[in-house]
Amino acid sequence: MSYQNILVPVDDSPISYAAVEHARSLAKLSGAKVTVLSVVAVDPFVGVDFYQVAPAITDHFMQAEAHAKNQLQEIAQSFVENGVDVTTKIHHGIATDGILFVADEIGADLIVMGSRGRTGVKRLLLGSVARTVLTESHIPVLIVKQ
Repeated sequence: MSYQNILVPVDDSPISYAAVEHARSLAKLSGAKVTVLSVVAVDPFVGVDFYQVAPAITDHFMQAEAHAKNQLQEIAQSFVENGVDVTTKIHHGIATDGILFVADEIGADLIVMGSRGRTGVKRLLLGSVARTVLTESHIPVLIVKQ
């Protein structure tokens, strides 16, 4: 199967960078375009007014946004150096919702993402972004495990 539009959600984990490597290899083989996504978490229970009166929260959010932009630029450069067409995107919200939303928005035909491979109680308590995306996505998801 040949892919045309690959979505790669990333965070700061080493497994996320392994997913980037897989996506880059697949894109080179298939000539696909890649979108690298970073989801910056926003607390849905906190109103805008709170952010206006809590500079520490605003500073944290701004730092997370700046970090995401820098990370995406570095990753995008590695795709460009390998001759792969790449774009970057930042989405604000819950990781799983953002990944699925952006996949639909860009018309992705594959999601490549990392998973830490939690098992047992950790998996039950912490959940898994990769597992949720895998079960809710209507397009193929390639999970790169650590």
